[in-house]
Amino acid sequence: QVQLVESGGGLVQAGGSLRLSCSASGIIFSTSTMEWYRQAPGKQRELVATISSGGIRNYVDSVKGRFTISRDDYRKTVVLQMNSLKPEDTAVYYCHARHVDYWGQGTQVTVSS
Repeated sequence: QVQLVESGGGLVQAGGSLRLSCSASGIIFSTSTMEWYRQAPGKQRELVATISSGGIRNYVDSVKGRFTISRDDYRKTVVLQMNSLKPEDTAVYYCHARHVDYWGQGTQVTVSS
């Protein structure tokens, strides 16, 4: 069955960095567009970053220049490197495999001011 397992969340001070990782199984990862979403308390889930099977990246404006999405097709892993974190980045971050519309369980990121 499909599994997406996120890791790497935690508590960090503003200006710090975190690296989120999502390990996939049960899908043909190399042809999958992979995405990171986030959901802050009381807000709708928001698409943060996307990477296509060909490596094309897109980001929401609020994270451009600070976050980087990457993928390793051999390890079936997608990574979100988050730098210069801000308190407004605090949310639960979810990995999403677009073509099968499958979600990971989420990982909490908390940025203190």
